[in-house]
Amino acid sequence: MAVSTMDSESARTPQPQAALTIGGSSLLPADALNTRPGSQGKHYVCGSIAAFTNILVTFPIQKVLFRQQLHGVLATEAVRQLQRDGLRNLYRGLLPPLLQKSTTVAIMFGLYEDFSRVLLDQAGGSGVPDLVTRSFAAALAGTAEAILTPFERVQTLLQDHRHHGRFNNTVHTFRTLLSEYGVRECYRGLVPILLRNGPSNVFFFGLRGPIKEQLPEVTSRAGHLVNDFVCGGLLGAALGILFYPLNVVKSRAQAQVGGDFQPCRKVLLTVWRERGGSLVMLFRGAHLNYHRSLLSWGIINATYELLLKLM
Repeated sequence: MAVSTMDSESARTPQPQAALTIGGSSLLPADALNTRPGSQGKHYVCGSIAAFTNILVTFPIQKVLFRQQLHGVLATEAVRQLQRDGLRNLYRGLLPPLLQKSTTVAIMFGLYEDFSRVLLDQAGGSGVPDLVTRSFAAALAGTAEAILTPFERVQTLLQDHRHHGRFNNTVHTFRTLLSEYGVRECYRGLVPILLRNGPSNVFFFGLRGPIKEQLPEVTSRAGHLVNDFVCGGLLGAALGILFYPLNVVKSRAQAQVGGDFQPCRKVLLTVWRERGGSLVMLFRGAHLNYHRSLLSWGIINATYELLLKLM
């Protein structure tokens, strides 16, 4: 099955041939202003719906993982904590990741396609390899996602049982942070998110096509759905392990309210010392993260590709 090195179904989206020019210099694809929303916007819509589906399915697993990242406890202890919190609090904090993930995945797929389209048009005839151009587009899309850091910030506070008595819900948490600490407090943990998003996007879009090419060739819709699930799941799981320490740093940084902003390196060293300088303790929860990412990115990739075909 012929699959692009940077994408799968989305790679088959027609690319523009003409562009707006000033003084002979290309600026934007000629269809940037007059293309129907159905063709330009479908990557955003498909990505958003795919993420929405995934969050509803995997949110309880994410809460267990978060407790492990924050406190370094075993999965059984994290589950016991959730049991003590009660069923009423199981989906506490759902709204921020639902809004954040639905939007960031839409941005991830949609901006990747848009940046790729513009950059490939700009690089036409320059000799720059498509792989380099698409990698840059993936990094830009990942960086743009970080604008929604406040949603991850609020999600962290609502999932941390130490803050249950202070923050009631998403709106109350946002209002409290903004009124008492200002906008800057909402972006605590931004640096590890930036360090995670850009590179992980490059790997995801760069390896998605080659991995799918290695899977058995199929002709049915169900077969493609399985292959897309396996491809997305394997990539998501591998990247989840690779960038796990950054997520630990992010969780620790965002669990703090007020006070000085600590550099990533200092937060990581603090966690490292608290966990006895043990790599095993630093990666505590990584096995659950692996399985959650396998399921999450399998669902996202398969749903996204299926919706893309249907649209």
